[in-house]
Amino acid sequence: MGHNGLIGSALLRTFRKLGFLNLITIERKELELTEYSHVNNFLKSKKPEIVIIAAGKVGGIIENRDFPVDFLYENLNLELSVFKACVDNNVKKVIFFGSSCMYPKITNQPMKEHQLFSSPMEETSMAYSISKHVGMQLANAFNSQYGSTNFITLIPNSAYGPFDNFDPKSSHVLSSLIYKFHLAKQNNIDIVELWGSGKPMREFIHSEDIASACIKILEYDSLPFESPINIGVGYDISIRDLAKMISSMVGYGGEIYWDKSKPDGTSRKLLDNSKIESLGWRPKYNLEQGIHHTYNWYKNYYKNY
Repeated sequence: MGHNGLIGSALLRTFRKLGFLNLITIERKELELTEYSHVNNFLKSKKPEIVIIAAGKVGGIIENRDFPVDFLYENLNLELSVFKACVDNNVKKVIFFGSSCMYPKITNQPMKEHQLFSSPMEETSMAYSISKHVGMQLANAFNSQYGSTNFITLIPNSAYGPFDNFDPKSSHVLSSLIYKFHLAKQNNIDIVELWGSGKPMREFIHSEDIASACIKILEYDSLPFESPINIGVGYDISIRDLAKMISSMVGYGGEIYWDKSKPDGTSRKLLDNSKIESLGWRPKYNLEQGIHHTYNWYKNYYKNY
């Protein structure tokens, strides 16, 4: 579910490389995931053993600020309908993706899973964060009530890669920077304006590394620990340094103006990856390699996509 998006498309590529052929996908216009009856009928006809929920409404600070009802309504209804349909159709494993914005605005770094409810969340992503918290709690509730470990919540940090959303009005920071610097270079724009101070630290993980983490999780009939499970790379970078890295890679030679009147968001979001690393998983891409891979895809394929 969500196979055309950033994480969903990476999952498809990864599964296919490993030789899995019996993969079930469906276009969004053909299945309304927020309607239980639609999802139930689809699962009843296809009988999947594993469901990975890579669908949902996502966006950056601007969209979170302006459309909180949309984020709550769409994501909550999707979770309720898909989770129940999975239980009613005896799906063996369900992977649900949380988000690092579920963590408190101010907390110890790197963030361990038990810190999720230790203090208030960042205001600029509150609606989306709440919807993900509800999804995680719903997954835990199904496991508890039905005596299973079918539902697994994974919390990846800021994802990027091919098939990302590069629209600056609704995208996350890394893809937005690629779009802005590429456009500025193409049009000989002297100054690129960016939001905030550039000081916040962020951890970024390539979508194919998230997919490989899912594969590792699915190797286990019973995990040695409970979910949620963080998925990250173990290091972060300031937004200012990220902008310098991307502008250099794109070949943009102009100036960068930081509009400090705009919000920064949480000052730091670095995940503790002890759980997933204890299973032997490690990311394939470092940040420079991952951005290079993503920018090449953007230049060659994004217009067609």
